[in-house]
Amino acid sequence: MYRACKEVILRTTGAVSAAFSTVNMPAKKVCIVGSGNWGSSIAKIIGHNVKGSNRFNPMVSMWVYEEMIEGRKLTEIINTEHENIKYLPGHKLPKNVVAVPHITEAVKGANVLIFVVPHQFIGKLCDQMKPHITEGTIGISLIKGVDEGPDGLKLISDIIREKLEMEVSVLMGANIANEVADEKFCETTIGAKNEANGQIFKELLQTPNFRITVVPESDTVELCGALKNIVAVGAGFCDGLGFGDNTKAAVIRLGLMEMVAFARLFCTGVVSSGTFLESCGVADLITTCYGGRNRRVAEAFVKTSKSISELEAEMLNGQKLQGPQTSAEVFKLLKKKNMIDKFPLFVAVYQICFEGRAVEEFITCLQNHPEHI
Repeated sequence: MYRACKEVILRTTGAVSAAFSTVNMPAKKVCIVGSGNWGSSIAKIIGHNVKGSNRFNPMVSMWVYEEMIEGRKLTEIINTEHENIKYLPGHKLPKNVVAVPHITEAVKGANVLIFVVPHQFIGKLCDQMKPHITEGTIGISLIKGVDEGPDGLKLISDIIREKLEMEVSVLMGANIANEVADEKFCETTIGAKNEANGQIFKELLQTPNFRITVVPESDTVELCGALKNIVAVGAGFCDGLGFGDNTKAAVIRLGLMEMVAFARLFCTGVVSSGTFLESCGVADLITTCYGGRNRRVAEAFVKTSKSISELEAEMLNGQKLQGPQTSAEVFKLLKKKNMIDKFPLFVAVYQICFEGRAVEEFITCLQNHPEHI
């Protein structure tokens, strides 16, 4: 009886102490690094969530690449009208989200960083941020892309982790930005090697209509987010060529096969099939192949014969397409490993986008695809 009572007292005391320490810990200051379509949608969620939390500072800074919109600075428009009229028009941002034009000023004092910029800019941004990062800062990357390092594949989270010397999680899922901003129900996946950090980000980002699952396979989650954009370009080629839903279903299935095989080749940790059944995997792949910008631009590429860069300028309002660029990075890695013939879909997307291969030949990568990789 004594031992049982003692255990109850210790458990109760521990719980009270934990709750008391959480309440009295300094509130974490959040900075969103990026303010495009997806970054602004996430800012809408974060701005609302921090208001009702003891864990986070109620003011959120958002780094905005300064642009002039009809003679006015974009940061000024966001801070006075509380709307990103260029990248997320029609959606009000919470007033506690403050647009900051200088990255060094935006990250000052922040200990939770949300990275959501095109992946080709992350290295330079980290170099600028480095002198202003405080010890114990944690980050989460929403960036979908990969890079080539001296030893092979380089994940965007690895670049952030090494340059800023911080623990970095990732968030990937079937999350079309405008639908998230409209508060339509969806799911997403956080990959967190540090479980406690994963729960912090879940608290910061989850809403009733933005449901989050946290898994430990961070690298696999991140690769899914990058590779599915290549497959989506292939799906767009199918639409542009008028191949129909059966062909697109084959693109999705074969693309998923290549995603799994690529992850198992290039990830150093465990790669389980279950992670591909999370929102970051098959759900994101399906969504992107039917509704994403990579699919739309690839379809226009076929129908207009314009270059990818021309279509980016016309269709994406200044934003960059991730699928073609990721296919280029993946192709370099596959060539270095002498494995080009093992990934015909990934390779065909690269060759059509950058080497002048006829888009009509895309069907051959499906017809001749190996049954197993």
